[in-house]
Amino acid sequence: MPASNDAKPLSLTIQDIAFGGKGVARNAADGKVVFVPFVLTGEEVTVRIVKQKKNFAEARLLAVEKPSLHRVRPPCPYFGECGGCSYQHIAYAQQLEIKSRQVEQTLRRVGRLHDVPMRSIVPSPKDYGYRNRIRVHVADSIVGFFRYDRHELMDIDQCPISSPTVNAELQALRDRPVRDGDYTLSERGRGEFFVQTNSEVAREMLELVRGLIRQDRVTLVDAYCGAGFFAKGFADLFERVIGIEANEFAVAHARRTAGPQEEYLAGDVATHLGEIIAQLDLPRTTLILDPPATGVEPRVLDFILASSPAEIVYVSCNPATLARDLAALVRTYALESITPLDMFPQTAEVEVIAHLRLPHGSIEQGAEAG
Repeated sequence: MPASNDAKPLSLTIQDIAFGGKGVARNAADGKVVFVPFVLTGEEVTVRIVKQKKNFAEARLLAVEKPSLHRVRPPCPYFGECGGCSYQHIAYAQQLEIKSRQVEQTLRRVGRLHDVPMRSIVPSPKDYGYRNRIRVHVADSIVGFFRYDRHELMDIDQCPISSPTVNAELQALRDRPVRDGDYTLSERGRGEFFVQTNSEVAREMLELVRGLIRQDRVTLVDAYCGAGFFAKGFADLFERVIGIEANEFAVAHARRTAGPQEEYLAGDVATHLGEIIAQLDLPRTTLILDPPATGVEPRVLDFILASSPAEIVYVSCNPATLARDLAALVRTYALESITPLDMFPQTAEVEVIAHLRLPHGSIEQGAEAG
């Protein structure tokens, strides 16, 4: 329930930063956890409770009484009001530490993974000016993004985390009369399917995954393949590459530039994966999973565990659903490594790559069965 407007200011000490970007404190008066935006661990702050829930409360930051050494001045005039960024007040090196720690904590807490083989987080070469694509909203001559705490559009003149080209597109949109609605502004023109938003980190991701994949595999199955980002990136390593994607525009794009060993299926992964896996030499198959934030469907996990391809690379934009799915996969697979990548500096988002392999004995047994 909303707190009353005359709620008294409250002094708190921030104990941690939760996934999503809000600070975690505890109200000494009632023992309830309080979430506070735009703070850092160890800071002493004054807040006002704005929402009371059964087990926690949400607060608005009024003042930072004792700032962290990692606090910096945000360069964006809209920060704190715009809903796009959560971490501009934090020095970039500290952002990386926070995200890496959050990934490990989530895998331990949600996935109940006791041994998390963390690798160092991959930073973005650019911590500003990196976005090659944004989605803005237009209503009643206002062009911009929604506020972080309510569904109210605020006028945005420029976006510091977006590239100069995208900001030029934003200015051009603002300079001409347009209908109310949503507009995609991109370095590559309007697209009908997802592309990686940070081009530099996307290249780092390809190199990272290339280094993880065993070089003796024959077939790559790229589930949730989009326009073939991974399938095309690793086509030179495999005799056969199969992509599965529900977005027909993405599949059409992938097919237009497909090599002789590439094939792309339009449809749900849950519909096609079982029949594909049944045809393959599984001890020599690598499976890439790059699902949406909701994670892998239970039916898909059942297919994987029943057939057991030798190697899985799971690319996730949601550590919580990754943790959930890994909890099922590690019953059969060995978790080789977890690597966070900072695809979205200044925001609370993080990309994660998990690498899993069948234990050696299991691969030999699968080869004999085949």
